[in-house]
Amino acid sequence: MQDSTFIGLDVHKATISIAVAQGERRGEVRHWGKVPHRADHIRKLVEKLAVDGRRLHFCYEAGPCGYGLYRQL
Repeated sequence: MQDSTFIGLDVHKATISIAVAQGERRGEVRHWGKVPHRADHIRKLVEKLAVDGRRLHFCYEAGPCGYGLYRQL
């Protein structure tokens, strides 16, 4: 079975705050950091978290700042 990583994104106009939990439902949630709300930073985030073929699951609050992010993911 493929390992999973769960990523929560708090999306704002200029920045995105990131929380990450490894594994199944009981994985510890950690604040991963904050990145500028730019496509190149999201691409780098995905590359860092998708190590060893991990399956990434994203969750974010839908709103006017998240449409571009949705398309990119």
